[in-house]
Amino acid sequence: MGLWSRKSIAVLQREAADEGDQGLRRTLTATNLTLLGIGAIIGAGIFVLTGNAAAQYAGPGVVLSMVAAGIACGFAGLCYAEFASMIPIAGSAYTYGYATLGEFVAWIIGWDLMLEYLFGAATVAVGWSGNFVPFLKEFGITFPAAYANAPFAVDAANNFSSTGAVLNIPAMVLIGLMTWILVIGIKESARFNNVIVFVKMAIIFLVIGFGFMYVNTANWHPFIPENTGRFGEFGWSGVLRGAGVIFFAYIGFDAVSTAAQEAKNPQKDMPIGILGSLFICTILYILMALVMTGMVHYSKLNDPAPILVAVAAAGPSLAWLRYAVEVGSLAGLASVVLVMLMGQPRVFYSMSRDGLLPPVFSKVHPRYKTPYITTILTGSVAAVVAGLLPIGLLGQLVSIGTLLAFAIVCAGVWILRVRSPEIPRAFKTPLVPLVPILGILSTIGLMAGLPKDTWIRLMIWLAIGFVIYFVYSKKHSHIGRGETQHHMGD
Repeated sequence: MGLWSRKSIAVLQREAADEGDQGLRRTLTATNLTLLGIGAIIGAGIFVLTGNAAAQYAGPGVVLSMVAAGIACGFAGLCYAEFASMIPIAGSAYTYGYATLGEFVAWIIGWDLMLEYLFGAATVAVGWSGNFVPFLKEFGITFPAAYANAPFAVDAANNFSSTGAVLNIPAMVLIGLMTWILVIGIKESARFNNVIVFVKMAIIFLVIGFGFMYVNTANWHPFIPENTGRFGEFGWSGVLRGAGVIFFAYIGFDAVSTAAQEAKNPQKDMPIGILGSLFICTILYILMALVMTGMVHYSKLNDPAPILVAVAAAGPSLAWLRYAVEVGSLAGLASVVLVMLMGQPRVFYSMSRDGLLPPVFSKVHPRYKTPYITTILTGSVAAVVAGLLPIGLLGQLVSIGTLLAFAIVCAGVWILRVRSPEIPRAFKTPLVPLVPILGILSTIGLMAGLPKDTWIRLMIWLAIGFVIYFVYSKKHSHIGRGETQHHMGD
């Protein structure tokens, strides 16, 4: 048994069935899973990226960028749905890689997912802090800048500089609070997320509903502004560039797959949760983009809070909506942090159960039935990262890590169809191999557009992962030792 040893689907399915009372508690319904997906997707994307992409790249054509990004995510979502219904295990893309491409690729994905979930939680927490401090100021509460910003900044050339700040305390407090909720229990976490999702959905519906009454259709002409002569600055190339930027607003639907071991009926409910949340968010993103570019000229939307710019353009009659939007964005970003912090410990849990991480990583709380040690560890590391690093650096790392995982999942579905067509699949990705190939091409194409320095950081991150794999994981792997079944975390 070597680097390419695979776990059979039969063993994975048996482990999910045999877990019993010692493992994670199955409490989540299709509705919970769909709301978890919406909780993860609707955050920085709809509250920030929509306006930026319209102002800098696509104009009102950002609506078409939304459609294109939604379709690109749909390819990956269809592949995730097939795997999640077939292998209802907590490890998400890591487990799918183990079943199709072997242990070494699975390790790379598991290590890589830390960039999405752990660094993703930190990134969004920093964004939340950036919204929270000005919100307090509106009520006459001034939070010291030295304790609300990272001590380092990174410029466009990726040079580090000192900001004079000490720590980003609001970001750290938010992560601490979300970690505590996750330790208490997955059902309680889902309830908390459900409430937040309903709040932010209500606010989005308010903005769309009232916003349409203030749309000036002249703002939509020309729908696709003329290209400036440079690729990506308006015209059809701008729509394409906008789709690349907005793609990251959709990241999060895959976090649903990490909760597979806590779903009541994963074969049926996982595809509903993954594809349902992706479909709902795509529709909301398209409507929001239409309203924002209709209420105000697209050139004015390059603002940290573009929705507020659009609402302000309607005049005093919509002033009351401003506070609702601010509360909605704070609630929305908080729920993204919650779902990201939920995903990471469950990937660690699966890796530990395979022997690739120490047994302590798969300990389940005797009362709460949550992977509490890895949840506390993830929360602690994410809090330190959020306290010290700026949002720009974190965001690029999250993007490249997620896209690599998406590409491998798409490849895995295709490989498994060829290698093991006889395995029962509760949900089947349509048009294989076309959909997986389109998924691979769209994700790799978006990765290619990221800065060179981000690629260098990815390589350094993977090199650290390789060292850990060859020093510890390869020697302790249950499959490597010839053991076909996991040991339970005790």
